[in-house]
Amino acid sequence: MSPIQKYAIGAGIAVLISLIFLPGWVTLLVVLGVIGAPVVGYLMLDPSQRERLKRARRRGIGR
Repeated sequence: MSPIQKYAIGAGIAVLISLIFLPGWVTLLVVLGVIGAPVVGYLMLDPSQRERLKRARRRGIGR
């Protein structure tokens, strides 16, 4: 299982738990946090760091 799949499963579990135990607006904040945190982290990288990350993904480092 790839790291991205693991992240997606963890995010889904977090959202399901928040749907069960928390009010609606808090669940929305959890969903936005789960989606927004990696996006903001990626956008904070320099262009050279983004390129290095793309190359590392293509080579399959970590598998």
